[in-house]
Amino acid sequence: MSETEHESLIKTPKQLITVVVFAFLVPIIGILLIASFITNHRTVDKNGPAMTPEAVAKRLKPVGEVTLVDASAPKVSKSGEEVVKSACFACHGTGAAGAPKIGDNAAWAPHLKDGQKHVVEMAIKGVKAMPPRGGNPDLSDLEVERAVVYMVNQSGGKFKEPAAPAAAKAAPAK
Repeated sequence: MSETEHESLIKTPKQLITVVVFAFLVPIIGILLIASFITNHRTVDKNGPAMTPEAVAKRLKPVGEVTLVDASAPKVSKSGEEVVKSACFACHGTGAAGAPKIGDNAAWAPHLKDGQKHVVEMAIKGVKAMPPRGGNPDLSDLEVERAVVYMVNQSGGKFKEPAAPAAAKAAPAK
């Protein structure tokens, strides 16, 4: 059986001293860097734009809001712009699902030739990917028509704003 001698990587005293020094310095430097990272306090400019009351309030604003409405109260009709912002803009503002974008005259041109009555009818019933009443069943026919007129007129059309229905006459007192 032959015995093999193990050969060391360190052959000179200078190499031994270098290895010993690095063996102590590397862990110490690592510990110091980690401690510096942990204890490093990042300063925030307390008077900067990120700390203004408005900026803080904006960051803390709730995602949604709950509005309580009296079901027996008379319904107030929304304007065309309000309806578009609340129900129509998700698709007609971006062109999602093939919806003609507001302001794109070429995309609205085929719809304009059909006339106001037809376009409003399609908006009320729904067409292709668009659900009836833009997905908001609480919208009245008047509100849907106002929204259609608003979008069409923003897109090169000249539809006439629908007249609000006359207020119901007050019942005579007994």
